[in-house]
Amino acid sequence: MRIDKFLKVSRIIKRRTVAKEACAGGRVKINGKTAKPGDDVAIDDTIELSLGEGTLKVRVLDLREHVGKNEAQSMYETL
Repeated sequence: MRIDKFLKVSRIIKRRTVAKEACAGGRVKINGKTAKPGDDVAIDDTIELSLGEGTLKVRVLDLREHVGKNEAQSMYETL
């Protein structure tokens, strides 16, 4: 699954266009490597987001195309 889509579906970032901009701006890393919007993410990958002054680090637990609002957080684990 593309990183921009994962960020949107998991509701880490609310809109896919914002997720694409974050990736294009170099604020998203997959396993320590700067991610482009089309880069693939797999289960057990570590994603690091630099948003504002904070940093969010998560591990991918599940990849699903569609998920309900209540189940979105089950797709990742905060580190």
